[in-house]
Amino acid sequence: MPEKVITNKVLCYVVREGRLLVFRHTDFSYEEVGIQVPGGSVRPGEDPADAALREAREETGLTGFSVVRKLGEVEYDISPLRFEVQRRHVFELALHGATPERWASQEDHDGEQEPTRFECFWISLRTGHVLQSGQGALMGRLFD
Repeated sequence: MPEKVITNKVLCYVVREGRLLVFRHTDFSYEEVGIQVPGGSVRPGEDPADAALREAREETGLTGFSVVRKLGEVEYDISPLRFEVQRRHVFELALHGATPERWASQEDHDGEQEPTRFECFWISLRTGHVLQSGQGALMGRLFD
């Protein structure tokens, strides 16, 4: 078995009026990738809060995000998909300005690979338990 690497990731809980911003991959089934919140890798030398804002913009196509607070850190072992332990920095973000209820977006990966297509939408915070791969691990802290 390969040795597991540790990677720094961010997760973004974008909250508005009791709802959470989520997305699904439009090129994959729910069984493969589930419902997710914006997030991704922290680049070398990048502050995790800056990475959270960047990832939220890249995955939703929206601007106007601000960091409300860091909710904490949690580790998630994503094996066997990748032999990787993700150290996730979890942030609550606010989104300023009007947004639709549902919209299409895509992440362009800085042009280094084919774009990933998403459908973004809002769900009730009370249903945040449906997030895939442990992404909802710190949802309870939104109520602290």
